[in-house]
Amino acid sequence: MTQLQRGVFLDLNTVDRDDLDLTELRACLPEWAFHDRTRPDQCAERIADADVVITNKVELDADLLAVAPRLRLICAAATGFNNIDVAAARRQGIVVSNARDYATDSVVQHVFALLLTLVTRLDDYRADIRAGRWSASDQFCLLDHPIGTLAGMRIGIIGWGVLGRATARVAEAFGMEVRVAQSHDPAQRTHADRLPLERLLAECDVISLHCPLTPATRHLIDDDALRRMRPGSILLNTARGGLVDPEALARHLRSGHLGGAGIDVLEPEPPPPGHPLLADDIPRLVLTPHTAWAARGARQRVIDEVTHNIRSFACGSPRNVVE
Repeated sequence: MTQLQRGVFLDLNTVDRDDLDLTELRACLPEWAFHDRTRPDQCAERIADADVVITNKVELDADLLAVAPRLRLICAAATGFNNIDVAAARRQGIVVSNARDYATDSVVQHVFALLLTLVTRLDDYRADIRAGRWSASDQFCLLDHPIGTLAGMRIGIIGWGVLGRATARVAEAFGMEVRVAQSHDPAQRTHADRLPLERLLAECDVISLHCPLTPATRHLIDDDALRRMRPGSILLNTARGGLVDPEALARHLRSGHLGGAGIDVLEPEPPPPGHPLLADDIPRLVLTPHTAWAARGARQRVIDEVTHNIRSFACGSPRNVVE
């Protein structure tokens, strides 16, 4: 057993908007400090005497960890942990655990919300109604924007983890044909039925990104990749903003080469006002503010996962440890 006394949650407001049950989390340590948000200049003081720190997006670098001699466990309230200096934590004997597979249902339904919005021309028809065009129509319905169906479309999945597989299952339920990209790591290209990226881009009507952001995948979808995509095809990104070159995507949407894009993540976040994908003249772009993960049930599971991580660590069996 490891005796843990004090925990600090640095940015609770990024997960809980007063709609989650924190009872079990509060009960797993004798003392807690919950902060809605933490500025960089506040972080050192807040973690200085903590045994456990929870962070979603607050950065914990080597200098900060050095001023927290009691710290034994850092819990990422997310799957991603690039805001934590894991190597520095390891040198200091601090375990880092993350939350895994908590938002699968939420993300997958968002993927198809984006896709269906584009394929059914939902935004276009809603705009027509607001503009009075339905009321002024000389027939019972509007047919000004061609509507597609998912059945028979071919979707290419880039990233064959939990989210990629779950997206594929729902796609198949809609009658879509699923294709999977080869791994970006040559050592893991052991599946003969997976397609090289260039072929996947050229053969699919929809491309959905579910891979991590690494040096090898940064701007994976760049100008060259977008040119390879089938004319009229759709790009979906609910993974990481840095996977897509935003200026290139804006150009290919404006040119009409792409049939649309559904984007939930940008880089950086929040995006500055001049971000290329915030321009108001980009057609067929459905943009959401990094909310694919944020269904209430998913956010509750984040809290539950963090609680489980803390209790497991205290019992001498750390779980979800990241390296």
